[in-house]
Amino acid sequence: MSLSFSANLGFLWTELSLPDAVRAAKRAGFSAVELHWPYATDASDLKQALAETDLPVLGLNTSRGNVENGDFGLSALPGREQDAHAAIDQALAYAVEIGATAVHVMAGKIAAPEARETFIANLRYAADKAKPSGITILIEPINQHDAPGYFLSDNATASALIAEAGRDNIRIMFDCYHVGRSGKPVLEEFEAHKHNIGHVQFAAVPDRGEPDSGEVDFSAVLPKLAEGGYRGHFGAEYKPRGTTEAGLGWLAAWR
Repeated sequence: MSLSFSANLGFLWTELSLPDAVRAAKRAGFSAVELHWPYATDASDLKQALAETDLPVLGLNTSRGNVENGDFGLSALPGREQDAHAAIDQALAYAVEIGATAVHVMAGKIAAPEARETFIANLRYAADKAKPSGITILIEPINQHDAPGYFLSDNATASALIAEAGRDNIRIMFDCYHVGRSGKPVLEEFEAHKHNIGHVQFAAVPDRGEPDSGEVDFSAVLPKLAEGGYRGHFGAEYKPRGTTEAGLGWLAAWR
């Protein structure tokens, strides 16, 4: 089965400038790229590399906020609505500039009872702002081992939030790594929520390294996701155990 893979440049080729990382992804055989927080890179420089390589950008994240103060997203934080809107506006403007097709709105770490209402309101804001540009808003459940206290940690909650927000351009970023790290079966979770899934990512479970080892057999799982109806790229969002180049044997195997 022929599958399409995107390189998540938040973790891959981090020793290079972002434009050069795009070029490296092209040379390695990826057919798209995705980003974490590209805002320190001039959008025109990134656009040039994207034009050279003819690689689409599948998405980027909203700002985490003040990382030194512990922020890991803003949109579920009561009282931080102004900051959340600014982060959403920044992400959407950058996405439009470089031609990205999705923005991941980061919820943040919060346990306050009003967090859910805050997050839904900010998702509606993001979805409405994104609509004219055709940009999809993504929300991602993140496992509690990697991000203790993160507001959104399971796909059932994500699906419920999408239903309550009532916007047709909000989807789940389904990360097989986070699902597996949470102790849940990837295929069952996908089947239960595939009607809401907008993008799929993967990495080895539990070490988040190259997807050629660990508890999830991606050589079997990824084709089943495609057979189950997923038609998008699979986002390689893993942390190389060595250099990025040295760990690309898994991609060569798919070729």
